[in-house]
Amino acid sequence: MNRIFYCLLLFSVLLSACREDRLDNPLDHRLERLVKDAAPTGSLEHFVLPDKGDLDNIPQDPSNPLNADKVRLGKMLFFETGLALAPVHSVGESSYSCGTCHVPSAGFMPGAKQGIADGGIGFGLNGEDRTKVNIYKEEDLDAQGARPLSLINVAMVTNTGWNGQFGGNDANQGTENIWDVEEATKVNHLGYFGLESQNIEGLHIHRMVVDKEVTDLYGYTPYFDAAFPDFQEEERYSDVTGSFAISAYLRTVLANEAPFQRWLKGNELAMSDMQKRGAILFFGKANCYQCHNGTSLNNPSQFHALGVKDLHETGAFKTDANDRRNRGRGGFTLKDEDLYKFKVPQLYNMKDAGFYFHGSSKESLREVVEYFNEGKGENANVPESYLSPQFHPLGLTEGEIEDLVEFLKNGLYDRELQHYIPESILSGNCFPNNDPFSQNQLGCE
Repeated sequence: MNRIFYCLLLFSVLLSACREDRLDNPLDHRLERLVKDAAPTGSLEHFVLPDKGDLDNIPQDPSNPLNADKVRLGKMLFFETGLALAPVHSVGESSYSCGTCHVPSAGFMPGAKQGIADGGIGFGLNGEDRTKVNIYKEEDLDAQGARPLSLINVAMVTNTGWNGQFGGNDANQGTENIWDVEEATKVNHLGYFGLESQNIEGLHIHRMVVDKEVTDLYGYTPYFDAAFPDFQEEERYSDVTGSFAISAYLRTVLANEAPFQRWLKGNELAMSDMQKRGAILFFGKANCYQCHNGTSLNNPSQFHALGVKDLHETGAFKTDANDRRNRGRGGFTLKDEDLYKFKVPQLYNMKDAGFYFHGSSKESLREVVEYFNEGKGENANVPESYLSPQFHPLGLTEGEIEDLVEFLKNGLYDRELQHYIPESILSGNCFPNNDPFSQNQLGCE
């Protein structure tokens, strides 16, 4: 009996010693120091994402306070193909949803280089087979002229869109004189935050309908009643409340189980040494944190010109060299100093994206890192004088590139995002797409 006791005691001591050695990893100490130095608050907590169920601590529009009923409703509406009731051609009716261009398994981005809603057909395994319906002329397509941004961690974004044009708050305060220049930004006069504003306009742009007739048709009316009891009945079933519900849901889509997130919360074993070396480069030599220093490694108020190619250069639909979106922030503010500057995006779950930058000009995270490492623009239409001073050669070695890519690919990857997808939608339609090709590919015929 004593021998068993001493063996167990010895095993416990050895295990403890191994754990202490692991926790004394110098990489952890170095990374902790760099992360704290990068945080405006000087604390690791600055980079910790809220828990998805902690609605009180998720950033939100005061006009649209979060509650569980809104989130539940928005989760279905985001994927509800039955809202697609105003297509150019009848063949497009009830064939697409918000999830068509923001595919969860593609990092809540298109699985292809360009998002196509109305006028698109097909899905594939990850949205990569989406293409144009033959009956649609190119000008009839609802196709994005800049690659849609990821909606993961969008609660950390104040003004949405690559040029930050949506929302009357934060970066857009003082831009009121230009909100009427473009039809899309008139929505800012409503006074809502970026996400709520963009989703109101998005329902219009993407030819979707939310009204009492639609909510009655599919059975959503009691869900709207539960989510918006403070709205008068005549205002309760509309594009505004539809946007509020979708926005509430999206604010809960958080990559808070990624290895880096678990490391920030005290689990030193959550990341591999290679990922830690990559994170040290991110917050150190590579200076990525100089721009990506928000909670989700974004920056809600910074826009930078990197000289990457525009989407029309990749053979995309319904865009060309004169597309306003090619001018970035300057296309919205109409200021020369803002030309070709684009939002600093969040970086979680980007390995699923398949395409990168506003023009889908890169197809792997390694290509992205190599582009930053070279520090040289590739778009002949963007004068070198406009490039961000933060964009310059980094001098990373081959091994350092591999470490940084590993951190971006897997250190920032949350494998648990599938629970943000509903089991079904009330229309009973296939989702996120409901055209015949997609039904076959998704297995829901």
